[in-house]
Amino acid sequence: MTMKTAALFLSFLCTLSLCAQLTLKDKAPLENLALQGVDDVPLTLAQAKKSLGLIVVFSCNSCPFVVGSDDFPGWEKQYDSLFRAAAANDIGFVLVNSNEGKRNQADSFEAMKLHAQEQGYAMPYLLDNRSELADAFGAKTTPHVFFFDQDLTLIYSGSIDNSWDRSRKQDLPYLFQAIKAHGNHQKIKPNTTDPKGCGIKRVTPPAKH
Repeated sequence: MTMKTAALFLSFLCTLSLCAQLTLKDKAPLENLALQGVDDVPLTLAQAKKSLGLIVVFSCNSCPFVVGSDDFPGWEKQYDSLFRAAAANDIGFVLVNSNEGKRNQADSFEAMKLHAQEQGYAMPYLLDNRSELADAFGAKTTPHVFFFDQDLTLIYSGSIDNSWDRSRKQDLPYLFQAIKAHGNHQKIKPNTTDPKGCGIKRVTPPAKH
């Protein structure tokens, strides 16, 4: 079985039943997979990693949890400040669009370029063909955060913060806290939270007749 055939088979299985999500201490898969950036320059996770690690955020152009709605501000408003916080701690930060099911609609590559320009994204925004990286990570939502250390070992996964929870007693900026803790060589608490957002739009295989 060729690597391309294996990747397609993995994607098929993940569409039928979402691949198991990476858990703490797992290594980042497909670290050398080249993903096309909106700047037309391919980038791998290994290349995007800095001396203290890498943050991968699965995102998109249209999900209300990303772009905002009447009753939710949208997490992409934090992307640039998160990117700057990560950079200040020598941690890489990339956005990945895996919405293959909307690739001819709001999440086309050209729409990604326009969205990144309109929002002034300072970080790489990468196209994940066939949801290959999302399947390997077991990514569920837009957004969904995966934070790796310098060895590309997972040290935090889940949500950016708890602003989605209307019954919350206090605001908990999970990812900002994780960046600060890791930058200070401290333990990340909590190191796992539930991802919240729109489901990643994978392509459903055609039904068999």
